[in-house]
Amino acid sequence: MLKTVRLTLAILCFLLITFLFLDFTGTAHVWLGWLAKTQFLPALLALNVGVIAGLILLTLLFGRIYCSVICPLGVFQDTASWLAQRIRKKRKFTFSPAVSWLRYGVLVLCIAAFVFGISSLVALFDPYGTYGRMAGNLFLPVYRGINNVLASLAERMDGYAFYPTEVWIKSSITLSVAIASFLIVGVLAWRNGRTYCNTVCPVGTVLGFLSRFSLFRLTLDTEKCTKCGLCTRGCKASCIDSKKMSVDYSRCVSCFNCMEKCKFGAIGYLPRYSGRKLAPLAEKEDKKGISRIKFLSVAGFWAFAGVTAKAQQLLQADGGLADIADKKAPDRKVPLVPPGAQSLRNFNSRCTACQLCVSACPNQILRPSGKLSSLMQPEMSYEQGYCRPECTECSQVCPAGAIKAVTPADKSSLSIGRAVWIKDNCIVHRDDLQCTACQRHCPTSAITLIAINPDDKKSLKYPAVDNELCIGCGSCEYYCPARPFSAIYVEGNLTHHSV
Repeated sequence: MLKTVRLTLAILCFLLITFLFLDFTGTAHVWLGWLAKTQFLPALLALNVGVIAGLILLTLLFGRIYCSVICPLGVFQDTASWLAQRIRKKRKFTFSPAVSWLRYGVLVLCIAAFVFGISSLVALFDPYGTYGRMAGNLFLPVYRGINNVLASLAERMDGYAFYPTEVWIKSSITLSVAIASFLIVGVLAWRNGRTYCNTVCPVGTVLGFLSRFSLFRLTLDTEKCTKCGLCTRGCKASCIDSKKMSVDYSRCVSCFNCMEKCKFGAIGYLPRYSGRKLAPLAEKEDKKGISRIKFLSVAGFWAFAGVTAKAQQLLQADGGLADIADKKAPDRKVPLVPPGAQSLRNFNSRCTACQLCVSACPNQILRPSGKLSSLMQPEMSYEQGYCRPECTECSQVCPAGAIKAVTPADKSSLSIGRAVWIKDNCIVHRDDLQCTACQRHCPTSAITLIAINPDDKKSLKYPAVDNELCIGCGSCEYYCPARPFSAIYVEGNLTHHSV
């Protein structure tokens, strides 16, 4: 019964969190965004005391339930281990001593990196961020490709429940890290179950330390135990030593596989000081429970598909003066970070590079950084679009507090950068042709056109930027027809301010 409940909750959480990274309509983030905020490291960085206290209390009561139910990377490992068990019919786990020097070494390394501001290293080991990068870079292109196929089929039948969306790789570095993470975590789980969880993951190490003192824990009845080893062979955390009849509670993730395997009712999940005898356990799997889990999985998948089809609507897009496919990103001295980040320092110190804001951005302007100091953390660039003043999607989904929630009214007066005009790139100077693209598309009227020769009514005009009005939205840079570099681009502000 306990395993059935855990599996049901784990599958549900895993599917919902995965859908957060796959959904590009914005619908999932409205209803399911709270799930991202229940993740341990993002909640810690966001100083979300309620969530942190709740997770600590949950661990002190029931052990590492977070790792087996809430953490998507943990459930991903269970999925890989389950597939391996299905393919390798006689697969058996074995007990292995804890590699404490590696567990606590990685934890100390992450704490030191956080103290010294090397946030990209912390993000690299964050389990939620790791899964987010895998979902955003490996699963999302496949999901969008399937969506485009459905959109094409629907269009042929005069149906518009789906609409096509662009599939593109936003960062080769982040893609490489996502592939490496998928292979490392997947192979370790395929071979030895929760190896990554119990030897590398810093969150698992912290919760493992707390779980030593949990109220409810697995208990072995020495009178009933025959030391047959079935519990050890079924333990994916490799934490049960059947010969010594002991359990390493710091590594136990409360999956309840051992209770299912034991044929003598020698294992129970009881309070530490209950002193009660254990009830006999059923020897066989609960077939009805398995059927219910399969039903929930299939029903959940089709529910997500239905929500996507129902919620999708055409994205509004303005026409530009020229094809933007060949436009190149300028070399910005100060990177652009989203409205709500408050400052570049605040953003870099809190971001876990989970890529949730990247997948949620409907304007395609967020992409992972390739710089070592901010590796894989999102930056803004305006070759594919610009930051629309009415859009606040990224600020609504960030679970770590790197992007604070802002309203459209606040955003329209929040300056994240300033426009800079490059005379040599401007077609007015270069081709002697009048262009008004930047001035026409500026939503704050921060750009005016000034005649080169005020005495000539037919004189060509150059753009002039009023930094007191510019909010750095990038519409001027996006719509500028100059190629390969725009004649006007946005330089980031170290600290955001109101105009």
